Order: sequence, then C-alpha cells, then structure tokens
Amino acid sequence: MKKWIYLALPLALTAGFVVVYLSHKDKAEQKERAHLAQVATEKAAADEKKRAAETKAREDARKRQEERDAEDRKKAEEKAARQAADDKKVQDSIAEYTAKGNAAAKQVASLEIELDRLRKEKDALSRASFDTAKQVELARVARRNAELEIQRMTAMVAQKATESAMTKPPVIPAPPKKS
Repeated sequence: MKKWIYLALPLALTAGFVVVYLSHKDKAEQKERAHLAQVATEKAAADEKKRAAETKAREDARKRQEERDAEDRKKAEEKAARQAADDKKVQDSIAEYTAKGNAAAKQVASLEIELDRLRKEKDALSRASFDTAKQVELARVARRNAELEIQRMTAMVAQKATESAMTKPPVIPAPPKKS
C-alpha cells in the first residue's frame, strides 16, 4: 500500500495544481491582456507624443534652418556688399594712384629733359669757360714770350752797342811827354 501513496500523492498534487492553475490561468490571462492593453495604450500615447514631438521638432528645426538660411543669406549679401564696396574703393584707389603715377612719370620725363638740357648747357658753359681760360693762358704765354723776346732783343742791342765802335769813346791820346 505504501506504493500507492507514492503514486497517488503526486497525482493528487498535480491534479490540484492543474485545477488551481486553470482557475488562475484565466485571471492571469485577463491581467496579462489588461496589462498588454495598458502597455499598448501607453505605447500608443507615447508614440503619439513622440510623433507630435518629432513633428514639432521637425517644424522647429525647419523654422530654425529657414532662419539660419535667411541669416546666412543676409550675411552673405552684406559680405558681398562690403566686398563690392571694398573692391570699388580699391579700384578707385588704383585709378587715382595710376593717374598720380602717370602724372609723376610725365613730370619725371619733363624734368629729365630739363636736366639733360641743363647738363648740355653746363657742358657748353664749362667748354666756353675752359676755352676762355685757355685763351687767357695762351695770351699770358704769348705776353711772357713777347717780354722775353723784348728782353733778349734789348740784351742783343745792348751788347751790339757795347761792341760797336760808335758807342766806344775815343781814346784820348796821352799827353806828350815833356822831355
């Protein structure tokens, strides 16, 4: 008999477990379905919130992007306007300084022509001064030569005169000797 207990007790316990399990199974399934429905509802609400937030975020992002694009366009237009103004200033400066450079080049050319003329004039004056100095020196040399010639002639004439009989006084005869 004891063998039956070994078999009956587990069967009874298993039967009791099956009865309790089946009775609670429906409740557990209902709870699970309610929980799943609640989770689905919460998930649907969360998804709806998420979709709304994403839609709002996309809309905000689109607006911010449009604002950034408008601001970037405005900055680009301002930068282009500043660049155009700077380019115009540079072009004006280039034109102004080119005109000044051309005027200075013309002035340099005219001054170089004037300098060349003055150098030629200076050379001509130097040549004339040199020629005049040369003539003065030649006149001095000629005068000295003439003076030397006069002195030489005078010396020759004086020597000839001293050697000439006419210039010698007659020899006075010695008084006769009284004897």
